[in-house]
Amino acid sequence: MPTIRARSSRNSIEQEGRILLAIQAIKKQEISTIREAARRFEVPKSTLLRRLNNIPNRAETRANNYKLTEIEEESLLKWIISLNNRGAAPRPTTVRETANLLLAARETTPVQIVGEK
Repeated sequence: MPTIRARSSRNSIEQEGRILLAIQAIKKQEISTIREAARRFEVPKSTLLRRLNNIPNRAETRANNYKLTEIEEESLLKWIISLNNRGAAPRPTTVRETANLLLAARETTPVQIVGEK
């Protein structure tokens, strides 16, 4: 028997598909109102409205509690891989210091630092 999580995951995938179909129907002017599209495709009207306003769903967005931007994280990761390929994998303290240098380069006040974890 599938777990509850698997069922809810499947339902969210199905709902995502219905949302995309509803958006498509509205854009093709097959359905004139958001309320009608939400009713026909059995999706929340508020969700459909948010998607029509180009607001992504929460699963696609990045959480707010990151200190480094995605670009900074990618550059730090490339630096770590580069060192590793040359046989000199950096120590955690070195990675932390480099991340702190990236944060300091932003010149924000107060200067943020990366913690132990």
